[in-house]
Amino acid sequence: MLNFTTFLKFYAKYRNNKLSKLNSALEQEKQLLKLVKIAEKTKFGIDHNFSSIKSVKDYQNNVPLRTYEDFWINYWKKHFPRVSNITWPGTVPFFAVTSGTTSGNKKYIPYTKEMAKSNSKAGLDMLIHHVTNKPNSKLFSGKTCFLGGSTNYVKEAEGIFSGDLSGISIKTMPWWAKKRTFPDENLAILSDWEEKIEKFSNLILKEDIRAISGVPAWLLIFFDKILENTGSNNLIEVFPKLEMIIHGGVNFTSYRKRFLELLDNSDVDLREVYPASEGFIATADRKYGEGLRMVLDHGIFYEFIPFNELEKENPTRHWIKNVELGVNYAIVLTSCAGCWSYILGDTVEFIDIKTHRLKITGRTSYCLSAFGEHLIADEIEDAMNVASSSININFSDYSVGSIFPEKKNDLGGHIYVVEFDREIKTNEKELFAKELDKRLSERNEDYESHRSAGFGLKAPQILAVGNGTFSNWMKKRGKYGGQHKVPRIITKQELFEDLLTFARLNR
Repeated sequence: MLNFTTFLKFYAKYRNNKLSKLNSALEQEKQLLKLVKIAEKTKFGIDHNFSSIKSVKDYQNNVPLRTYEDFWINYWKKHFPRVSNITWPGTVPFFAVTSGTTSGNKKYIPYTKEMAKSNSKAGLDMLIHHVTNKPNSKLFSGKTCFLGGSTNYVKEAEGIFSGDLSGISIKTMPWWAKKRTFPDENLAILSDWEEKIEKFSNLILKEDIRAISGVPAWLLIFFDKILENTGSNNLIEVFPKLEMIIHGGVNFTSYRKRFLELLDNSDVDLREVYPASEGFIATADRKYGEGLRMVLDHGIFYEFIPFNELEKENPTRHWIKNVELGVNYAIVLTSCAGCWSYILGDTVEFIDIKTHRLKITGRTSYCLSAFGEHLIADEIEDAMNVASSSININFSDYSVGSIFPEKKNDLGGHIYVVEFDREIKTNEKELFAKELDKRLSERNEDYESHRSAGFGLKAPQILAVGNGTFSNWMKKRGKYGGQHKVPRIITKQELFEDLLTFARLNR
């Protein structure tokens, strides 16, 4: 196989030089005006007078913020599946099928040829950051394993297909990348996750694997199966030339220690990415914990709404030119797939506004606030990790939801369903809950005031569950494998009750 790594290194020098000179604000306005010009004669462009837009300010005056539901009801549903010249020129050839983590509502996200190119460019940025940090890389001397969803499509109409985003991405990736991927299309089409894990874990042993990509929880299941099949103690014994593990979709903090153990303290690159069905947003360009660098020149324009203003009639609409450090923003994007000021549903915080590096803090719907405590995912994840460190125990997964008063003078509170990596003793569980409560109070003033003297909120409860509980619950719900993620914060009470019932019956 021809080693493309040399070409990648040459491109990395060119790209890094370009990135070092990039004026983020000018580039973002350029991207926006280009998108507006292209879509000027679509229905959406006519409805919002795109021909008059000459600046970011003009655009924000003409185009209001919208959710997926707004686009679906007002623009896409009536024409689906043949959505032609509605919010983007031409006919949309693909729809990425996704659903809310805490709900089963299916969504059809437009995926255009331009979006495929945009994703490829962002993916290439991820690779150039890898070879920049590892100048002796021989990444393309072998293959990359993609542990994603099925590449099988649903034919919605002639020439129009829907399916899993990861499957669409594999189908539409450049030819040179396809030749360097595992599995082949005959295997990638598999949708049964258990069958996929079984077959992949055996066939991959015949391959020269240099990189592996997937969602952390499912990667761990995959890795455990490989080690079981080979009798090995770590991944380096199985894949001695492994250079990189690409992960995304969830907070990695609680998984990192387990990954490092599996990699036997090697120098394998644990590189985080931030892809969404609506666009590839950012990728780690430095070491773990130093944030993800946004891709600003690939057909996406970003806006940022302070999370506490999201429900206002006219929230402040920041963009790259005027974002601030330390503010929890709801991220909004305008894309080359015909999304315009689309509220993505994620929240982020900038940790560097020179190179525009951010961290993901949660979801706009992922706010635990049944009692006015306003806890966000980042605060809960941090507190869980502080608590686990205090008793030297790890957890593989967890979910938290609210419990409500059942009698007079009772208080509401939160139950944390936690899958620890070993059996937890009663005194350890009590200390875990105490440290969790303490850290949440340190991070969040609203929570602290509600917990003050136990006046407005009960202390957190911990429901410890056995190994495999969450994967079995996800399987029961038909959400096993692929891009499905265990919901960390569950605000839908029916879903949380289902988890509690399942967890208690299977302890």
